[in-house]
Amino acid sequence: QVQLVESGGGLVQPGGSLRLSCVASGSILSINNMGWYRQAPGKQRDLVATVTSDSNTNYADSVKGRFTISRDNAKNTVYLQMNSLKPEDTAVYYCNADLRHINPLLGRRTYWGQGTQVTVSS
Repeated sequence: QVQLVESGGGLVQPGGSLRLSCVASGSILSINNMGWYRQAPGKQRDLVATVTSDSNTNYADSVKGRFTISRDNAKNTVYLQMNSLKPEDTAVYYCNADLRHINPLLGRRTYWGQGTQVTVSS
């Protein structure tokens, strides 16, 4: 059993900041890439940012310079620091992890969290 649990979402005014966290737990052998995606109402789920196991990062153009992704490998945790938030950042934010299960029959696959709501509004 593998679980990803996000936290840190909420309501914030435009220009404000939030920090999201996502902890992966369970039968994990190793974690490769981790990432954050978001889905606004009526829209598809889009990439926000990803980070490799050696901390190389990639960002969507819409969040470059405002959001920072990081991870703590010892804690199996990925973070998303979001600054200068805009109303268009409003969405459900999901984390994912590309990882190897302890059970070799399950191998390597991508797991998703349940999502956390971020609302940017005055």
